[in-house]
Amino acid sequence: MTIDLPSLSPCDALVAVMVAVSASDQTFRTAELVAIQRNVDHAPIFADYDADRIRAISQTVMTLFEEEDGLDALFGLVRDALPERLNETAYALACDVGAADGRLYEGEIAMLAEIRHQLNISRLHAAAIELSAQVRHRVL
Repeated sequence: MTIDLPSLSPCDALVAVMVAVSASDQTFRTAELVAIQRNVDHAPIFADYDADRIRAISQTVMTLFEEEDGLDALFGLVRDALPERLNETAYALACDVGAADGRLYEGEIAMLAEIRHQLNISRLHAAAIELSAQVRHRVL
């Protein structure tokens, strides 16, 4: 079965990456969904974004996850929509979602590695972004 894939805006692509991390372990945790909504509500990059699109983008990601080559298709859409200068932004948002519930699950770790690879994030920059997400989500 082939899916008629929509083209994504740069902000749609950022949302898709966040949703992919949350969905990567087959469980949408409340803390992760709140992190996605918080990022869309407060990050300057989303200032003109229609937050009502989150549901449609989430559904697209979930549909792609059910397809054999869906992950490749997802990253194709993301790379087509995202200016290269926003690749690290996408990774930072993904790390925030992964860290939101206080721990990274195996699926999330694998998805973050795939995002690093697909968006060509340098290992040094990735380590800095990951540490930043960890320290922002620490609890007492």
